[in-house]
Amino acid sequence: MSRVIVVGGGPAGMIAAVTAAQCGHQTLLLEQNEKLGKKLFITGKGRCNVTNACEIDKLFENTVTNAKFLYSAFYDFDNRQMMELLEEAGCPLKIERGERVFPVSDHSSDIIAALQRILRKNQVEISLRTKVEMLLTEEIPQESTAPFCDRDLKGGSKDGGKLVEKRVRGVRLADGTQICAEAVILATGGLSYPTTGSTGDGMHMAEAAGHMIKKCLPALVPFETAERWCADLQGLSLKNVRLTMRCGQKEYYQGFGEMLFTHFGVSGPLILSASSFYGKCLEKADQTGVILELDLKPALSEEQLDKRILRDFEENRNRQFKNALGGLFPVKLVPVMILLSGIAPEKKVHEITKEERKKLVYQIKHLSLHITGTRGFAEAVITQGGVSVKEVNPSTMESKKIKGLYFAGELLDLDALTGGFNLQIAWSTGHLAGSSIS
Repeated sequence: MSRVIVVGGGPAGMIAAVTAAQCGHQTLLLEQNEKLGKKLFITGKGRCNVTNACEIDKLFENTVTNAKFLYSAFYDFDNRQMMELLEEAGCPLKIERGERVFPVSDHSSDIIAALQRILRKNQVEISLRTKVEMLLTEEIPQESTAPFCDRDLKGGSKDGGKLVEKRVRGVRLADGTQICAEAVILATGGLSYPTTGSTGDGMHMAEAAGHMIKKCLPALVPFETAERWCADLQGLSLKNVRLTMRCGQKEYYQGFGEMLFTHFGVSGPLILSASSFYGKCLEKADQTGVILELDLKPALSEEQLDKRILRDFEENRNRQFKNALGGLFPVKLVPVMILLSGIAPEKKVHEITKEERKKLVYQIKHLSLHITGTRGFAEAVITQGGVSVKEVNPSTMESKKIKGLYFAGELLDLDALTGGFNLQIAWSTGHLAGSSIS
């Protein structure tokens, strides 16, 4: 029996600890907070979108960064298996729009309670309020009889004609206590929602041990915009709109769905998904910056929309322009569209020129917003970036640099769109890490 330490009591850490214990290892789960699943508790606005009930190919399609790396993880432990695990542990689930999976109770605490029951059943030792400061490693010289130029140095370095294998031997806590183990699973999360304890500690430990960390950015996060009129629309939700994010002439994201105007800019499911591509867009940003373009009437072509407006104008031909748009937009949006159209609000509809009408049509189909930034990690659902997957074995989640060190969850340079996909990455990588320890 090996001694396994799991650092981090979030979704990836809990499932990794369960799996390691089921494989016969003496498992210790260390969590710096006063309870397990603190970030999990607030996900999905407290409802916890635990996974997505889609076919497995959709899991890959909805993964934004390093989807191919997850092949073994998703096939080792997929969404169906996660749902079965929770339901067998006494947490019934339901499937909602977009195949999003939630607990029937709509309480994330029921997901956490089910996982805690599984942890207890498998005799996982849990230590709360326990902060890990660093990994303990050692270098073990390995004799080699192969010619020097033919030696496989993937797991070690040259040291006087010998191979040196770096191996984990435990962790050191913040109070100086050292705990030894044959394997350590780092599952400390990313940088999003830092008040829950996600402060990048695991990345710092991995970097100190020799791992490369890909630049971290907030993802699934609202945007701040330059347009002041967004604040006038605060609280207005638009459904069935098409959004395109571009820099110059190149499109980086296009999606269809729901969005929300806020006092600082825009949010909502469609915006959060677009934010996952914002980092790539920023890398190529020129002086025009990054622009969001909204199509408020995606079901109509510009020609069809023009005919629709002509009909509306004919019905309201003797009314003022400001009173003729109620059939096109929500009441709150009308003043903004009038402002952006450049047409005088008091102008009679029958006096509006063809050119003015065409400009209005274009405005409806190409409503532009200039992004000035995001709301940062404090409001980001996930972190984009982390431990480079090039230095992790995708078949086991074990470090290629340090024997016995494993990674799982948001700590890795993996991220996906909204809909339960990021939690499934945590479940799948955590399960694979826990089951791969020999």
